[in-house]
Amino acid sequence: MLGYPVALTLLGVSLGFAGAGNLLGIFDSAYIALIPNRLYGIFTNQNLFAVPLFVFMGSMLEKSRIAEELLRNMAAVFRGLPGGLGVSVVVVGMLLAASTGIVGATVVTMGMLSLPSLLKNGYKAPLACGTICATGTLGQIIPPSICLVLLGEVISNSYQQAQLAQGIFAPDFVSIGDLFAGALLPGLILVFAYGTYVFVMALFSETTIKSESTVSVTAGEGVWLTLLKGLLPPVLLIIAVLGSILGGLATPTEAASVGALGAIVLALARGRLSVGVLHGVSIETTRVTAMVYLILVGATVFSAVFRGYGGDVLIEDVLNNLPGGVIGATLVVMLLIFLLGFILDFVEITFMVVPLVGPILLAMGVDPIWLGVMIAINLQTSFLTPPFGFSLFYLRSVAPKGIATTDIYRGVIPFIILQLLLMLLLALQPAIATWLPDLLAG
Repeated sequence: MLGYPVALTLLGVSLGFAGAGNLLGIFDSAYIALIPNRLYGIFTNQNLFAVPLFVFMGSMLEKSRIAEELLRNMAAVFRGLPGGLGVSVVVVGMLLAASTGIVGATVVTMGMLSLPSLLKNGYKAPLACGTICATGTLGQIIPPSICLVLLGEVISNSYQQAQLAQGIFAPDFVSIGDLFAGALLPGLILVFAYGTYVFVMALFSETTIKSESTVSVTAGEGVWLTLLKGLLPPVLLIIAVLGSILGGLATPTEAASVGALGAIVLALARGRLSVGVLHGVSIETTRVTAMVYLILVGATVFSAVFRGYGGDVLIEDVLNNLPGGVIGATLVVMLLIFLLGFILDFVEITFMVVPLVGPILLAMGVDPIWLGVMIAINLQTSFLTPPFGFSLFYLRSVAPKGIATTDIYRGVIPFIILQLLLMLLLALQPAIATWLPDLLAG
């Protein structure tokens, strides 16, 4: 709250408490001695190498204006449908989510590209703003998402830790690809729900919402040719990346490298690859990657000191003694993550909170893939919830002056309800998240 970066706060406060505890004789410095080995393991972790590669891929598609072309061509395809422009925003938001995986980048990009068009075509401000904010957060749940990459690594470690604590010395493994597979169907359900809501709102709107007035197909070209030229290459790139991971043909890092190279080829083929674009993409990739790793370092130190004071035992006792057993414990953890989402980024929550509560819930019998998907959707919901949702502020920063902040708040409420309904559906039918991973695993 004083404005210090989260990563440095985690480092400074943790080391300060460790030093004070050591002087008072209530903290074992052996926990600090373990930190260098843990940090070395983080920096040499092959799975985490996928982070800069996926960021590079998404940033290249954004800065080379391929994302802008996607929106224009998709709007042309849906132009005859009531609310077609809004539906196209949802679909393109899904594709951007699958390519960037970063909420801020997607919301800002969609806000600048599509918000003026939505307003010009008769969309009321709350509906237009809510659609953009909600589709921007799809980067949390649509694979290959940076959030899912980080969550997959943490859930995998937590699952192994939970099994070892139970005396299972040949533990099962959960891969990032498993979490991608688990999130795919819930993500598509959410996209369908968003698109249906926009379509219904447009269909029964008091003011007819036009979607064809500001979109046009290139002269001499039909809709399908426009679709093939503008939409097919990026979609094939995303399918190749995701398909190779789900099919077991490549690790997430290997697939991400193919995606990064493919994004360069697409930009080059469209004549949009320049030194300036490559420089901007490289700077953005370095900035995001450095942020992720520095937070991971801070969270690792925090976790070691927290365990040194017995905090993990305290949390385990609290969760095990809650009424309702595993259901009560899961509800409390989900509520905690939801509230922390108001003030912390998903990276901090993933590295700081999930390693503490994950092993406990998994030891109680919670399915690791289901838990990872639920946490991802929960984090996505917290990004939208007024008054502190990050997505709301991202859109506020690029929205026209005529758009009131209350319009953004009112617009996201229906989408929050849709996300909560999806979480309820997953709670009642866990197979929605676990069916595809089980199928792929044979």
